[in-house]
Amino acid sequence: MGERWFRGVLGAVLAAVCLGGCTGSPGTARNDGRLSDEVTPARPTGYGAVFLAVDECSSFGKTSFTEVPCTSERAAARVVARFDGTVADGPACPGTTDFVLHISEQSESSDEDGDGAVPQGYACMRNLLAPHPGDPGGGGGPRTIVGDCVYGSGDGQVRETACDGKGERKPQYKVVKAVATRARCPVSTALYVDLGGEEPVGCARPL
Repeated sequence: MGERWFRGVLGAVLAAVCLGGCTGSPGTARNDGRLSDEVTPARPTGYGAVFLAVDECSSFGKTSFTEVPCTSERAAARVVARFDGTVADGPACPGTTDFVLHISEQSESSDEDGDGAVPQGYACMRNLLAPHPGDPGGGGGPRTIVGDCVYGSGDGQVRETACDGKGERKPQYKVVKAVATRARCPVSTALYVDLGGEEPVGCARPL
């Protein structure tokens, strides 16, 4: 079966958040919602009815990505969740997702082989091998989760960084708990982080 090709730019995805300037109370941080650059498949057919379906794998290079069998020596990342539409309107990726591919729509008439169409969507990807930036404290991934660390990046912004201090920037805060409301955060909380989900408030303490 033919391989599926699509192009894109995969950068290190850092969850950018906004730090509020409250005096005498913990600050507030929010995810900016940007996950990765958009990619356009050039050959949508090959391994199943859905392009990059759950549990399918891809290889990747500096500027191009290929859907390949997960048993292939070229396989580098696996799809852990796949949704149609846009990230803004769709479900969030699993917390330990390493990176997200935004897939642009491709109609059957624009397919070079004329044998399929790809709807707009996004694939939540996890590397087959370490490192896993989406793991707690890993310093990356599309979401901020419990166990992640952040640092102040200036202009009221904070960004994720590795908790082990081996990243480009040293960690200043660590998200230690996820709760439903701010009132449930520990008294040591210095920063509130918007995590989304059923427990959307991340309680971060200074390091």
